[in-house]
Amino acid sequence: MLKGIPSILSPELMKVLMEMGHGDEIVLADGNFPAASTAARLVRCDGHGAMALLDAVLQFFPLDYAVRQPVALMAVTPGNPYQPHIWDEYFSCIKKYNDHFSGFEYMERFSFYDRASKAYAVAATGERARFANVILKKGVVTENE
Repeated sequence: MLKGIPSILSPELMKVLMEMGHGDEIVLADGNFPAASTAARLVRCDGHGAMALLDAVLQFFPLDYAVRQPVALMAVTPGNPYQPHIWDEYFSCIKKYNDHFSGFEYMERFSFYDRASKAYAVAATGERARFANVILKKGVVTENE
């Protein structure tokens, strides 16, 4: 156990975050995401919500500023009137750690699955909110951080 690290971040997840390099991606997957059949590296985060995990991860994880949209969401299926409230929470959380963040990339479901299969890792949460899947692209840690 260490001081200052949120307990929601398991040793396995911290190891994965440390191993990732600039441009690598991690998926924070909701409870309905096919994580085990998609992930190259699967990190189980059962019992935790995606929002709490996102907040903990972003304390240590720089987003990639070299790309226009370093955060991607799985878009709602066309014709579905559902509006995910968790997206507003994600936006507020990301802005807390990245004041220059301007918005998400929205990806069609099967395109999201394909990109997720190429991600460095998938963190499978117990999140029950619909369309709560998010991909984060890692940036660089600078000298001043």
